[in-house]
Order: sequence, then C-alpha cells, then structure tokens
Amino acid sequence: MEKKIIYTGALMGMIAIIFGAFGAHALKKILTPELLATFETGVRYQMYQAFFLLLLPSFKLLTEKTKKTIYYLIVVGVVLFSGSIYGLATNYLTPFDFKTIGFVTPIGGLLIIIGWGLLFYRYLKI
Repeated sequence: MEKKIIYTGALMGMIAIIFGAFGAHALKKILTPELLATFETGVRYQMYQAFFLLLLPSFKLLTEKTKKTIYYLIVVGVVLFSGSIYGLATNYLTPFDFKTIGFVTPIGGLLIIIGWGLLFYRYLKI
C-alpha cells in the first residue's frame, strides 16, 4: 500500500504542476482573473494533498487500515473538489455545464477534511 500511496501522491503532484503551468500560461489569456483564481485554488489544494500523500507512509504510528482509509478519503476528495473546481472555472470553454455537478465540490472538501481529521483523531488516541 505504501508504494501505491507514494505513486498516487507523486502523480497527483505532477498533474498539479502541469495544471498550474497550463493555468498560468494558456488559461491566463482566456479566463477572467476571478476564474483563473478559482482554477488556481483547485491546483493549490491538489498540491497540498499530494504532499500529504507523500508523507502518509512515514506515519509509523498509524495502522495500515487507517492509512488506507485516509488515502481513499484524500484521493476521492481531490477528484471531487479540485476536479469540479477545474470544470467550474473553465465551464464556458466546454459543451458540458459543470454547474450541474458543482454540488460535489463541498463533498470533496468534506472528504479531505475527514481524511485530515482521521489523522488528527488517530494521533490524539495514541
């Protein structure tokens, strides 16, 4: 599981860097400053979670089950949170109306919070 967590964290970080560069160069020319800031929020939170995943295997006091649970909470949370933010920020560039699935943004954020909260709770109990 450790290899999978590190692999996912590295991939998530790489994608965040690619999306950040895409936003700074290509999207800067076509998005409003507000939409670009929204897009950058998705990138920033994705990168935070990538770093978190890269560190997660080093938390030796956590059980493998807890690490696995945190991993899935963070990954699904990022897909829903950052993914929906990317879609909402670039909504008018695609034929799909991402506003119809905008409700998943707070769900993704909640899953990320629960992942961090589980880490806090488990260390509080140790």
